[in-house]
Amino acid sequence: MADQQKKIFVVDDDKMFCTMLSDHLEDLGRYDVTTFGTGEDCLERLGDKPDAIILDYYLDSNVPGARNGLEILKQIHKTEPNLKVIMLSSQEHYGVALQTIASGAVQYVIKDLQSFEEIDALLAAL
Repeated sequence: MADQQKKIFVVDDDKMFCTMLSDHLEDLGRYDVTTFGTGEDCLERLGDKPDAIILDYYLDSNVPGARNGLEILKQIHKTEPNLKVIMLSSQEHYGVALQTIASGAVQYVIKDLQSFEEIDALLAAL
């Protein structure tokens, strides 16, 4: 079943970016995308068995007490150790990127004009 769409979760509290990325991926025709504003909401739906998760690093700007992406990443890998997670952030800090990779992220993508293409390439390689 090579033409089956991959199930992708996009987790980002920036609603505009989340919608743009989701629309972009769905327009490619290869992905069934579900979006979440918090990591906690994503964790509740892990039973839906996504093929990959695109997870923002900073998730606590809109919901007080929401856990950040690194904490969510660690929780995802406790329950689904083989699930591919692509970390996403507007921060260009090498230490943050290194921390997320060390915690199991397959890649750290910086939000910029090339981020959609970079995400396309990473998902196509899954």
